[in-house]
Amino acid sequence: MILISLVISIGYAILILSLIVGFDRVKPFNPEEHEEPTRFTLLIPFRNEAKNLPRLLKSLHSLNYSSAHFEVLLIDDDSEDNSVEIIEEFQKKSTLKLTILKNERRTQSPKKDAITHGVRHAKNNWILTTDADCIVPEKWLLCYNSFIQAHEANVICGAVNFVTTNSFLDRFQQLELLSLMSATLGGFGLKKPFMCNGANLCYRKHIFEDLNGFDGNSNIASGDDIFLLEKALEKEASKVYFLKSHEAVVLTKPAASYSAMVQQRVRWASKSTHYRNAFGKLTGLIIFAMNGLVVSLLLLCLFKLIPFRIFLYCFVLKFYCDFWLILKSATFFNSRKSLPSYLLSSFLYPFLTLFIVYKSLFFTYKWKGRHFNK
Repeated sequence: MILISLVISIGYAILILSLIVGFDRVKPFNPEEHEEPTRFTLLIPFRNEAKNLPRLLKSLHSLNYSSAHFEVLLIDDDSEDNSVEIIEEFQKKSTLKLTILKNERRTQSPKKDAITHGVRHAKNNWILTTDADCIVPEKWLLCYNSFIQAHEANVICGAVNFVTTNSFLDRFQQLELLSLMSATLGGFGLKKPFMCNGANLCYRKHIFEDLNGFDGNSNIASGDDIFLLEKALEKEASKVYFLKSHEAVVLTKPAASYSAMVQQRVRWASKSTHYRNAFGKLTGLIIFAMNGLVVSLLLLCLFKLIPFRIFLYCFVLKFYCDFWLILKSATFFNSRKSLPSYLLSSFLYPFLTLFIVYKSLFFTYKWKGRHFNK
């Protein structure tokens, strides 16, 4: 057991330290105004988002970018509340080009169907996706436009952060998201990208069409972001970038309850077995092994089968590695206020990880009022 613990711990430390180095290699981008604006089509699928749409629409209206240079396609995925009415009322008072499309279901993935339908109706060459429960920053399009002018890109991945309260649940989720953001940036810095977030994702329309969209993974309900990223990397990895800028961070809300958080994590985990990215698979395996090791060693200690110091050594190593990784994002995204919850979160997280993996392997999950298989 000592040898196994040593191998997993060393592998984990090497992985996390590599991601920290990779994080620093992705240089922050400062946008500049350009005379030739890029024309964007914003795609926003929604289902029963009446509570969130007013915030999103207000942020879209506040964009520091001429409304003549972008359109907004909102794809209604069979909403049962007054989401459509909210958009229609907002449209009467706004100069934005808002178009409501009815989703056309063709696969087992409603969101992928919605994005595909939106791309089909997009009038502009650059697609930018976000979610209906998000708030986009004022200089969002200005920043993407500046980045597009400076780089020959096909796909540009952006950052996402949470709007949090002072509850432990919110801080726990933000710490987890910060670790994911650090790992995402670390992968790009190592030139081995393996994650992105569909709440802030930009790509050329013709690239989506050349890659045949979501063909090949449309049987999986989620994963519209990472599966498309994997296809783009296989086609031309040198034209896939991450936009590391404070001006382009999209904000969203954490899950409102523990059960909602579990359902969300189960959905995320359910798609991971279908990933093709070798580095992503290796990363996931090492992280799962380390979390499993911590839980196993604690149980063995409680039954007095191994000395407590073995558990302590592994836990402390993981604790400090994770802390430095999270600190990178917490500092960059001005989210240090969640760090006081790190100690308790670091103890609970391994147990949550194993529980989520178990749930994802043997149970269905609920998303937007629907049940989905793995």
